[in-house]
Amino acid sequence: MGEILLIRHGETTWSASRRHTSYTDLPLTPDGERQARALGEFLAGRHVAAVFTSPRARALRTAQLAGLPVTGTDDDLAEWHYGDYEGRTTADIHDDHPSWNLWTDGCPGGESPSEVGERVDRVLARVHPLLDRGTVALVGHGHSLRVLGARWVGLPPSAGGLLRLDTATVSVLGHEHGRRVIQRWNQPVPPPNGNAPEPGARH
Repeated sequence: MGEILLIRHGETTWSASRRHTSYTDLPLTPDGERQARALGEFLAGRHVAAVFTSPRARALRTAQLAGLPVTGTDDDLAEWHYGDYEGRTTADIHDDHPSWNLWTDGCPGGESPSEVGERVDRVLARVHPLLDRGTVALVGHGHSLRVLGARWVGLPPSAGGLLRLDTATVSVLGHEHGRRVIQRWNQPVPPPNGNAPEPGARH
C-alpha cells in the first residue's frame, strides 16, 4: 500500500508574518517559489499515483513549481476557515481574547475543530482506495494538514495543535503492521548548498 505525502505550500507574505490565511488568495513570495522548486528537487524520482491540491493559488503554484502533476483540486483541502480572524496573528487575537485557542475554540464566523475534522476525514476516505495504486500527494495548508495528520492516526482534530508544520515541508503518512502511523513529520527540504534551512514561518 502506498503512502500519503503531505506538502505544505511555500511562503507567502502572510505566512511569513504569521497572519492567519484561509480564503485570502495570496501568491507565493520569491522565497516561497524557491522553496517550491526545492521541493521538486527533493521529490525527484519519486513516483506518485495522484496529486490533489487545495484550490488556493499558493498550493497550486507550489505543486506546479515542484513538478507534481496535479490530478485535481479538492475544496476539502482548503485551509481552516478563520472567519473573523482572517488576516490576524495569534498575538493580535490574544490582545482581545487572551484565552483563545484555535484548536479548541475554532473561529467566530469560521470553522470549529470538528468541522475541519469532518472535511479532512472526507479527504482521507477518498484517498485511501487510491493507495492501492501507490503514493498520493496532498498539497495544502498548515492548520488543515495538521488536523489531517491527527485524524490519520485516530486522534481528535485538536491534536493537530501538537503537530507543528512549517512552510514547504514534507510529511509522510503510512502503515506499520497494519496500523496507520506518521512515518515522518515536518521534514524541511535542504537548500542547494546542503545546509539545513531555518524553520519556515508558522502561525
